[in-house]
Amino acid sequence: MTNKPDQKRYTFMAVTLLVSVLIVFLTSACGKVGNSELYHRFPEKSWARFNLLSFEMPVTKADSYNIYLFARFTPEFQYETLDFNMIMNTPSGEERIKEYRMPVKSKSGEFCIDCSKDSCEGTILLKKELHLTKPGILKIEIENLAPRTTVAGVLGIGIRVVPSGK
Repeated sequence: MTNKPDQKRYTFMAVTLLVSVLIVFLTSACGKVGNSELYHRFPEKSWARFNLLSFEMPVTKADSYNIYLFARFTPEFQYETLDFNMIMNTPSGEERIKEYRMPVKSKSGEFCIDCSKDSCEGTILLKKELHLTKPGILKIEIENLAPRTTVAGVLGIGIRVVPSGK
């Protein structure tokens, strides 16, 4: 037969543990409010010329944001730059278009971006302190501008939206 005081103590301890875990979870999530990231992975490790990438990034409040593109590469990537076009539509309906060249390798063929043992990641700032006047969906399309039909050695392309703190 179970002792009633022991059962109450175990129930109290279980509830206390559950509440503590929830508080830790909610507190850790609060530090990341506003940051969002989406990533398109290329299973064949290459980016086809006419593979237009679409990102729909939720923006929860009107604020200033830094918008980054990041790309991951294998050692097979053989070009100095990753050339692409960006079309951005803000939640308020404003459209921005710009071409970019992300430096990836030096003229001697060495990666000039952060590398681990089997891949490298480069980041480029697309928009600094972009003021979004209302919440909604930030739509970004990325188009490969390489003159080749496919660019080998690309693991994937991602977009990161970070509050600028301004």
